[in-house]
Amino acid sequence: MEKQKVTMHGTELTVRGPRLSVGQKAPGFRLVDNDFNPKTLDDFGRQIKLISIVPSLDTGICDAQTRRFNEEMSKLDGAVVITVSVDLPFAQKRWCGSAGLDQAITLSDHFDVSFGEAYGVLIEEMRLLARAVLVLDGDNIIRYAEYVPEVASHPDYEAALDAAKQLL
Repeated sequence: MEKQKVTMHGTELTVRGPRLSVGQKAPGFRLVDNDFNPKTLDDFGRQIKLISIVPSLDTGICDAQTRRFNEEMSKLDGAVVITVSVDLPFAQKRWCGSAGLDQAITLSDHFDVSFGEAYGVLIEEMRLLARAVLVLDGDNIIRYAEYVPEVASHPDYEAALDAAKQLL
């Protein structure tokens, strides 16, 4: 299988794992929350899930992406935003506190980057996750998928939010 590529500020980088597509069942995952508790996809039940994947919460675009999706999705009943990065849980917790987003769900793939490989977003050269957004229905079927080709670019917020709203 040919490896995927992304760019970061124009520099080409290699991404491990398969790109997931609309209509596929999302792979299960085991990540940790801000208190090092394990979290799985099943923990979110039949809610509509917007999975926001970012390289690091401590960067401008990742910060903006996390704030925007949490602000918009908090208005919707039956939906949840799950932000995934390889940031340490300590850093995620600190970011949530300083951002005033104590209710935000940030999960870490730091320990084994198995999420990054399963979801096709693990940047080999940096051990970071490439920027992507997935929207899952209540059965964890992917209904929207965007893999952002330039990591330093914003995702299409409106398209992702519209996809989530249509499932409610």
